[in-house]
Amino acid sequence: MPKGGLICPDCMKKLSPIRQPACKKCGKEVSSQQAEYCPECMRRPKSFASGVSLLQYNEAARCSMAAIKYKNRREYLDFYSRALAYRYGWWLAFIGADALIPVPVHPARRRTRGFNQAEELAVRISRLSGIPVCSDCLVRTRKTVAQKNLNAAQRLKNLQSAFGISVYYRTYPEKIPKTAVLIDDIYTTGSTAEACTRILLAAGAERVHVLTICIVQ
Repeated sequence: MPKGGLICPDCMKKLSPIRQPACKKCGKEVSSQQAEYCPECMRRPKSFASGVSLLQYNEAARCSMAAIKYKNRREYLDFYSRALAYRYGWWLAFIGADALIPVPVHPARRRTRGFNQAEELAVRISRLSGIPVCSDCLVRTRKTVAQKNLNAAQRLKNLQSAFGISVYYRTYPEKIPKTAVLIDDIYTTGSTAEACTRILLAAGAERVHVLTICIVQ
């Protein structure tokens, strides 16, 4: 991770960066160099091309993500965006990313929170990488129940019809990015990424990749 004054040394020590070997599909750590995919990706094939994350979702990361979303600590995203660009700038170039697409939140949640953390993260990564943000491509069409107590299959069912393509991109489908990178804060079971990927592929994207701060092992 980059050095600088955006995080104190004690907090840095509490974070757990993703290490190799990692799943070639979702980016979760795997136990063996011979294992190409994690058990979850082997059980449930994903529609997105690949995914990478910065950190394991440990207690320190959980507290940090909660502070961003519920205590308006958006300055934390300055560090995370810089760390993501530092570690995965080569990957964004390698996959030929055309645009960063933040996972949208429902308008009611955005009004309550005041912002979408995925969009805030995408904007910061865009400034560092030069890759444009398409924050108006995906829209949240249905407010869903909380995901944290649902399993992978329940999460995906809960998210069916929860996302859609905006009117502008439905009107001009040729403007859909061909190689899109979904941006979100946490990858849990991949249900959100899968639901968004299916929408984007159906709308005309050729490849969708996923970039998140944290991933749940």
